[in-house]
Amino acid sequence: MSITFIKRKIGNRMGKINKGKSLFFLKTILILLVSFTTISCKDGFYNTSQTLDDDEIKSIFARSEAVYKEYCQSCHENSITEFAQKDFVYGKTPEDIYTSISEGRNEGEMPSFKATFSDTKIKEMVVSILYASDNLDDFNISIEPQLSEIYESKFLKYRLEKVVDGLNSPWGMDFLPNGDLLVSDKSGELYRVNKFGQKTKINGVPKVRYKGQGGLMDVQLHPNFESNNYVYLSYSIFDENDYDLGSTAVSRFQLVGNELTNEKMIFDAKPYLNSNHHFGSRLEFDDNGYLFITIGDRGRRDDFPQDLTVYPGKVHRLHDDGTIPNDNPFVNDPSAVKSIYSYGHRNQQGMIKNPFTGDIWTHEHGPRGGDEVNIVKPGLNYGWPVISYGINYNGTSFTDLTEKEGMEQPLHYWTPSIAPSGMDFIKGNIYPNLEGSLLVGSLSFEFLGLYKVENNILTAEDRLLIDVGRVRNVKVGNDGYIYVAIESPGVIYKIIPVAD
Repeated sequence: MSITFIKRKIGNRMGKINKGKSLFFLKTILILLVSFTTISCKDGFYNTSQTLDDDEIKSIFARSEAVYKEYCQSCHENSITEFAQKDFVYGKTPEDIYTSISEGRNEGEMPSFKATFSDTKIKEMVVSILYASDNLDDFNISIEPQLSEIYESKFLKYRLEKVVDGLNSPWGMDFLPNGDLLVSDKSGELYRVNKFGQKTKINGVPKVRYKGQGGLMDVQLHPNFESNNYVYLSYSIFDENDYDLGSTAVSRFQLVGNELTNEKMIFDAKPYLNSNHHFGSRLEFDDNGYLFITIGDRGRRDDFPQDLTVYPGKVHRLHDDGTIPNDNPFVNDPSAVKSIYSYGHRNQQGMIKNPFTGDIWTHEHGPRGGDEVNIVKPGLNYGWPVISYGINYNGTSFTDLTEKEGMEQPLHYWTPSIAPSGMDFIKGNIYPNLEGSLLVGSLSFEFLGLYKVENNILTAEDRLLIDVGRVRNVKVGNDGYIYVAIESPGVIYKIIPVAD
């Protein structure tokens, strides 16, 4: 899998860029997104697939602005726009900016980010800086993979089959007994996708607070769906008197045709806050029919994760109707939230039942470093923010501890952060010698991670779909195939193994 570099028209607003030096680079390196084949020629790479419109270009800038604020603002100007107006000591051509970000400058004064950012993310930052400095004009960006190509990673030879596209930001996935796919889109839509890739909107979805990281989140079928038609949705709910105040809610519905009926809200992770991130929101049933719900710390690191009187920063366990199991670990604590199952979590955007052991596995975002994989057990404290393998986004420390008595160590952690989202285990014999392997999506480095697991230890890593885009979710379908949801553009792929 490779990055496609596409020739583009250079406008009249070249500013300070040296045209002779930069024209080739602008044609061949700057403008990019993921593609799987390219046709090369002397002065660049061409692809006749679909192009991005102005809104999608702006989304590149928005993504880069978020990265800038997270990693760059502490040492530079407050925004890309302000930063782009300054004089650059090491040059302002595309290749100069790319080298500065990738390799660093001045013997480490400007650190290298090639181990922190994917190549796509670095090049998007270059595009955004030049866009902000009025040095880019017409864009012609390829986003459509050539799906006939065969790829080979460390453990798997495969090709991709597009299941559905035209989504905004696919977040949750689950499979109906007939093989149709239910997909939640963060913007507030729920779709049924059949085997022909035709998507049908499901009516009856609750209104959501679509803001920041919030919106319509996960979708989960009841284990006995064939007899009760129950479907569960997690979503960002807003205070009816103030849209800026939100929480995470879970509702149960019955799916009748393409209509959600008989809604029952079974969970509301109060308090309502003016915060747009760390909602958690993954749903999963265990072998005993209990429903598990992840709730992030809502950005209140020092207030919520270690406090048993509030919902955020926890994993919760409920009966399927929302009532509290009488053996929950804190059910007899008069001050504790009775649904809490484990605590000390930051933002868990992956949760799955291990089909071979029955354990509930989660992963969660660290800050800058320290993403974790855990097995959640009743009453245990997973440490956030008292212990962590991460640091603040600005490079400072918030704790000196990576371990402490009474707090759990992760099964695995990533430094630098991969920004994990979605997880599942490979089941069956579709993928030779990979049954039992763990799948984890990466938002920041844009790959699908495949990890062999032995005795709950992640022993070896493979990376699939490198630079395909932000991997929001991954599910193994009823047919045993891997399905991967990609943000920007919103598309879902099926991974087809290829025999040698």
